[in-house]
Amino acid sequence: MGDPFLNYFALFLLLFVVVVLFYGIIAIHDIPYMISKQRNHPHQDAIHAAGWVSLFTLHVLWPFLWIWAMAYRPERGWGFSDRSAGPGPAGGPGELEDLKRRVAELESSLKAGGR
Repeated sequence: MGDPFLNYFALFLLLFVVVVLFYGIIAIHDIPYMISKQRNHPHQDAIHAAGWVSLFTLHVLWPFLWIWAMAYRPERGWGFSDRSAGPGPAGGPGELEDLKRRVAELESSLKAGGR
């Protein structure tokens, strides 16, 4: 029948490998959620829930979750390009206040001219 120690060792090794694979797959599927948490993504909960769904859909959703988590950065929002480098409206934090001030000046001049 063989050495009973080797039988128990093989059984322990088999169980150990199964447990490590099980938890490893779960840890891999949490990578998009961890990325979204680190980047303060506005859809963290949806990415986390979709990661669990991906476990039961044979990992079909996982690449899309990774892209979804990577597409957002707090300092530049959505996308992969830097806002200041590309064409488009250049604006800083004070631009909105400047526009509000100019609109108020125009409205006051229109009211004064209309009387």
